Amino acid sequence: MRQGHSDEVLDVAFDATGKQMVSASADATARVYNVMTGACTHVLAGHEGEISKVSFNPQGTKVITASSDKQCRLWDTDTGACTQILEGHTDEIFSCAFNYEGDYIITGSKDNTCRIWRT
Repeated sequence: MRQGHSDEVLDVAFDATGKQMVSASADATARVYNVMTGACTHVLAGHEGEISKVSFNPQGTKVITASSDKQCRLWDTDTGACTQILEGHTDEIFSCAFNYEGDYIITGSKDNTCRIWRT
């Protein structure tokens, strides 16, 4: 996998099938890869700070990214498009996860709060 980030990688995750993986970086991007070919299928760009956490929904159709810019973004894995921006935290977001059904997201922030979001 030579199609890498320009700064340190802070998190990685596989989808439930193991066919896709996503990486998060201090370069403010996340990248989705096809595990079988090693090809980067999408560069997820739009954050204004480092991305510290990434996660797939259970279906593998969406990725959530958590950033130091106080936002989480929801991305479509087929198109690479940002479909939702979650704003409300007052400090860096360090953690994010989908529930089992994939219709809720929980985020954890340096502002000492967790928030639950509906996708």
